[in-house]
This record gives sequence, C-alpha cells and structure tokens, in this order.
Amino acid sequence: MSAEVLVIGGGPAGISAALELARAGLRVTLCEQGPRLGGAIHRQPDDPARPLRVPRAQKRRWHSLSAELAASNIEILCRHIFAGIEGSGAVLLEDRVNARLVTRRPAALVLALGAVERVTPIPGWQLPGVITAGGLQMMLKATGAAPAGDILLAGSGPLLVAVAAQLAALGKPPIAVLERSTSPVSLPVIANLLRAPAYLWEAAGYLLTLARSGLRPRHAIIRAIAPTAEGRLSVTIATHAGLQQTLVVDRVALHDGLLPNGNGTASTPNGPFTVRAGDCREILGGVAAIADGRLAARAVLAHLGQAAPADNAPATILARERQAQSALNTLYDYAGTDPAQLPDDTVICRCEGRTLGQLRALLASGDPVSAREIKLNGRFGMGACQGRFCAEFVTSFVASQRGGEAPHVSEIVGTRWPVKPVPIAAFVTLPPSSPPE
Repeated sequence: MSAEVLVIGGGPAGISAALELARAGLRVTLCEQGPRLGGAIHRQPDDPARPLRVPRAQKRRWHSLSAELAASNIEILCRHIFAGIEGSGAVLLEDRVNARLVTRRPAALVLALGAVERVTPIPGWQLPGVITAGGLQMMLKATGAAPAGDILLAGSGPLLVAVAAQLAALGKPPIAVLERSTSPVSLPVIANLLRAPAYLWEAAGYLLTLARSGLRPRHAIIRAIAPTAEGRLSVTIATHAGLQQTLVVDRVALHDGLLPNGNGTASTPNGPFTVRAGDCREILGGVAAIADGRLAARAVLAHLGQAAPADNAPATILARERQAQSALNTLYDYAGTDPAQLPDDTVICRCEGRTLGQLRALLASGDPVSAREIKLNGRFGMGACQGRFCAEFVTSFVASQRGGEAPHVSEIVGTRWPVKPVPIAAFVTLPPSSPPE
C-alpha cells in the first residue's frame, strides 16, 4: 500500500496539493476545519438560494478543482481541526463531528492553512461592533445577507474594496471606505499588474459596483473609536491633509493586510516531512495558491522518492503572481500607526485587556525583555487568540523602543501544540497506550 499523505486545509492550495498527490498514486487524506471545502475564497452561504456573486474566473477555477476532487479517491474529513504535532511525531486532529481527538502518522504533511488578517491597534478597536473586514466577509458568505446598520470599512488593502462591493451588491453599501495608503500608481506597478490581468478585471468589477452605489474609496485613517449613548460608534477620522471628521456608525470593519497563518506550526524532529503551501507560506492569492499546492505536492513526491511531473507551469504561474502581488504591496504600502501617536490607554491585547501603557511600563527598566517576560509579566499573547492579533504589534513596538532588539513573533505565539484550543473532553478519547507528549 502506498504511503499516506495528510493535507491540512481545504482551500485552493490544499485541494491542488491533494489532487497532485492522488494523481501520483498516493493515499491522500484532506482535512478541513469548516463544514465544507473551498477555503475563505470559495466560501458560500449555507442557503444555496442566496449565493454571493463572485468573479467568473474565480468561479471557473473552483468548478475545475471541485470536479476533479469529486472524481478522485481522496479521503475528505471536514470539521477536523489540526491541533499540532506531538512529541512522538503523531499528527493530532480534533474531530468535531464525533467530539474526539484522533492521531495520524502520515509519511508527509502538507500545511495549507491560508492567511490571517493584520489589524493595527487603534483606540477603541476592542469595542463591540468593531470587527475585521475578513470577519465581515465571512459573515456575508455564511449568510448571504448584509448585517443591519451603517457600516464603515477602514485600513489598507484590496480586501476593503472587495468587501465594500459585496455589501453594495447585497443592497447595503458601506457609508465609506477609508484607505490608509496614498502610494502613487507608477509605471512599474502598472507593468506588473498587466502580467496578471485577472487582478485588474476583478478590481474594475468591484469599483464599478461601488460607483453604481455612488461610493468611491477615500484616503483617510481612523484616529479613534468611541461608544455613543445610543449604543452606536463614534469614529474620528483624519485625512492625510490633517482635516478631521466624525462619523457615527453601527459597525466598523478594520483591515491592514494579510499575514501567513503559521502560528504554532513548527515541525518536530520526530514528525513527518512537512511542507507549506499557499498563503500560509507566502501571501500571493488564490491563483498562486493552486500552483503552489502542486509544487508542495512535488516536494513531497521527491522526498518519498517518487517521480513528479516535470513541467514548469506551476513555477511560471507563481513567478507571475508574485510580480502582481509585489505591485499590490507597493500600491498599499503604508507605515502603519505611529505608536507615539497612540495614547497609553490604547488596548493592544484584546483578549487580556492589556494596554500600550502597560507595555511601555514593562520596557521602562531598559534591560532586554524576553518573550517569556512579555507573556508572563505583561500577559501579552496569553489570551484565547494566543497572540494572533497582538504579537506582531508587540514585537515591532519593542523593536522600535530597543533599537531593533526584540523577540521573534513565534516566541510569543509559541510553536507547541495545541495550535488552537482543544476541549479537555476530546483527550479522553485517546488510547491510554499512546498519550501525546
């Protein structure tokens, strides 16, 4: 019997890797934490009568992947959460269908975990009604309906325009879209984007939808968010020219780009051969994820001593998409919020309610501060999100105060299992002869 390969993540990268491995004759198990495959990019409402409109090219790619997957013999496990790799090398999965923890010992592991959102702390971002733009998009895709009330989108990145257009298509355009970046559109940027015209067509479609709603993005930033007596949100915004305005809304959706989702996923000496694919390796988008999944699968085949396809198509696609993403990164290049402009009572760690003033006090001694001190003494990164939201800002702030010296983000987030919180009851189902280490 051929070796088993475990693929974690049912988005474009994971499905593409699984298909490439299955074509080579390997036994493949594809695990997805959600109720169905597709990842964030291909998520659709639970009610099929309320589908969200998506770009045609994106729809074609999904139909191609799902059709080949349906015809394959790949084992698919939905509602299975990757919990990590324990000391003996076993891969732990939380089976949320049967409320148990299961172990697998594959010959190789492909991690296709996607991306996480980056949100820069601002005063009031911890208030009820303030969410991420990606979280709002998940809500739209899960329900097929826009939430009630006035919505403001702010931050930086193309996702803001995409979510705004999806809201407008549902008859509920946001009251404003605030883009932080003011980077000019240069000829090199245009040239790189023209190499991947799908981005331009997609953006044009979104902007046309917004224009029909009488909306266009504005260059401005949020200074602070405060609650009103009526239970709404008072948002102070400022243009780059220094003009200030106050907007009163019901929801604020923040977004400052994407980061690879690699929290806690370090490999262990006794674990399987592990390779990453898609946005959890490099933020390049859905088209590149499919190509990167194939390349990850070929790395697995090479490790197992099996022949792999020799065509250069995936690498060519990846190079093209990397150039396009580089152009987008230039367009949305911004320095982020200057911590010197933030008041001490700005919440940095939303889980534990820890503030910028408390972080400053922790650094006041002048001595080097380790990740252990930041976590145990400062309580930053100790909450339920395990540092996913605050660790990057904390380390960058420490570096800015200490001449570049700071712990790495992974030291705060941690590299030990479980990658995500697992119910204690799930451990009861593990065989007593092989407890996790």
